[in-house]
Amino acid sequence: MSDNCLFCKIVSGTVATQRIYEDDGVLAFPDIAPQAPVHVLVIPKRHIASLDALSEADRDEMGHLLERTAHVARLLGVHEAGYRTIINTHSHGGQMVFHLHCHILGGKPIGAMVSR
Repeated sequence: MSDNCLFCKIVSGTVATQRIYEDDGVLAFPDIAPQAPVHVLVIPKRHIASLDALSEADRDEMGHLLERTAHVARLLGVHEAGYRTIINTHSHGGQMVFHLHCHILGGKPIGAMVSR
């Protein structure tokens, strides 16, 4: 746990949120600024700053995170029509909270990204 991390405070219960899914390793909750009708974050409970901070030792935990992300999408009912998953990394990648998290966006067609 990181004392300064918003997501660590959510995991510990210091900051309240709706818990959509939780097990020993991950927690899923709604994004506070949704970009789609369904916009949920799935995070590892252990503080990991970003995707770039991972090592080989994290493989099992990250496999669990991704598998549970798909599970949460099924719980939310967006799996059949489809959904987008996003992991933003560092500030240029759009990461705003420096605790690894997977976005699930669904509930409507998600447009293709425009290259610049």
